[in-house]
Amino acid sequence: MSDQDDRSKLTRAVKSDALAVGFDLAGIARAVSPAGFPKFQEWLRAGFAGEMQYLPRREAAYEHPRNVSQNVVSVIMLAINYRTEEPQSAAPNQGRVARYAWGTTDYHNLLREKLHQLSDRLHARSPGCTTRGVVDTAPLLERDFARLAGLGWFGKNTMLINKRAGSWLLLAGLLTDLDLEPDAPHATSHCGTCTRCLDVCPTDAFVSPYVLDARRCISYLTIELKGAIPVDLRAGVGEWMFGCDLCQDVCPWNGKAPRSACEVFQPLSDLNPAEPLRILRMDREQFQQRFKGTPLERPGFDGIRRNAMIVIGNRGDERAIPALIDAIRDPSPMIRGTAAWALGKFDQDSARQALQSACASESDEEVLNEIRAAIQG
Repeated sequence: MSDQDDRSKLTRAVKSDALAVGFDLAGIARAVSPAGFPKFQEWLRAGFAGEMQYLPRREAAYEHPRNVSQNVVSVIMLAINYRTEEPQSAAPNQGRVARYAWGTTDYHNLLREKLHQLSDRLHARSPGCTTRGVVDTAPLLERDFARLAGLGWFGKNTMLINKRAGSWLLLAGLLTDLDLEPDAPHATSHCGTCTRCLDVCPTDAFVSPYVLDARRCISYLTIELKGAIPVDLRAGVGEWMFGCDLCQDVCPWNGKAPRSACEVFQPLSDLNPAEPLRILRMDREQFQQRFKGTPLERPGFDGIRRNAMIVIGNRGDERAIPALIDAIRDPSPMIRGTAAWALGKFDQDSARQALQSACASESDEEVLNEIRAAIQG
């Protein structure tokens, strides 16, 4: 058998192994400087990364995958489908959580486990090879390499879209020094004149097709942002307590996406939909017990309570007024300010009295501004 035959056989085996360990898509790309790197740099220069300073801090490393794995030759791009049930309608006292976070496990842990399994199989087939798994924490432009590996095209909402699987996909990469056969890049787009994803965004996060200002994105605001959510964006957050699926919900390609049988993505009853008041009433220990090891741990205790109060204020759940009154006395200025904003949404004597009392005792100027604005309505 020729070297080319061996190479083809190994490439086919890698893809077969990827499906066997639980990935839904697999493709091979050359380890090259991604075509999207200059646009990524422009995006950073525009400040669209917001507080995600790990992106500009490692900017130069994204220029080539060798900055992640020195001897890399091939990038095995992988994807797993997380579409399960359709979201349940949220009642006025409920909020929504992004689909990928409905289950029991942080997807990073799931993908790392599957990458380890695939890596072990590759080492068994090619002893002495080198591998490095990547799950959106290393400086690799994963979407670019997924397109190079033939897995899909970039939608106008910046998501990778696959004709069969839509965009309900989590990406991972396995970098190796093995010379595998690359797939043909996905050279065409299939969005046409459709702008549903752009039009549905309530915070106007899309500067233009294919360009997202993360600072206005609900997912960024409810997960990555550590401080107070800007006042002018709070109404746009609507019922979203963690993440957002709006620009994917309306995508025509997602109507064709298959359902995932992966157990860790199956929705838990308290997340599809979620109850913000229950979250707000949690203490730190209860929060850890419920959400440790899940995606909802990422915003932290204060972050998820902040999000809950935004949803309560937007949804008008009057049952939450006592909990908001407690929150306006919280040690965290962010929590106190957000509680004041939410209390200001209720035309109730108890809410007004709590705001007046807080105004008299508050010493933080930013919180005072929130309280005064809430009192003025």
